[in-house]
Amino acid sequence: MTVWTSGRSGFLALTLIALSACSLIDGPANSDDGQGIVNPANSEQETRRETIWDMFENVDDPNVTVEVNRFIWIASLEVLDFLPIESADPFSGIIDFGYGTPPGGGTAYRATVQVNDPALDARSLRVALATRGGPVSRETTRQIEDAILTRARQLRIRDSGL
Repeated sequence: MTVWTSGRSGFLALTLIALSACSLIDGPANSDDGQGIVNPANSEQETRRETIWDMFENVDDPNVTVEVNRFIWIASLEVLDFLPIESADPFSGIIDFGYGTPPGGGTAYRATVQVNDPALDARSLRVALATRGGPVSRETTRQIEDAILTRARQLRIRDSGL
C-alpha cells in the first residue's frame, strides 16, 4: 500500500518539476525578427504567460466584446425552433442545435448558427446545416439563412414601430 502511494507522489513530484522547468527554456519570448531587432508588441504578448500557472489567470481584456445582432439571434432561435438547443453563447455569437425533424419532414437536421456582426445583413450570419448523412446542399442552407434574415427584418420593423 505504501509503495503505491509513494510511487504516485513521486510521479506527481516529477511532473511538477518537469512543468516548472518549462519556464526556464528560452523560447520565442524575445520575438527576434531575424535581424536582431526585438518586436516589443510580440514580446509583450508572449511574455504575458510565462508559466503553466499563468494559464489559470483571467488576463483577457473585459472591455473587448463581440457584438451580435439581437434580431438575427432571436430570428435564428425562432426559425430553428424545431431543433433542440445544445449550447448558446451570446458573447461569441454561436448557437449549436442538436438533431431535430422539421414539421412535416422526415429528415433530421442539426445546425450551427454564428452571428458575428451587429449589422442586420447577410454577412452577419453564417449557418452550417447537416443531416446524419453529412452536410446539406448549399441551396438548402441559403434558404434557412434567408428565412432567418427575413424574420430578423420583421422583428426589427415590429420593434421600431414602423
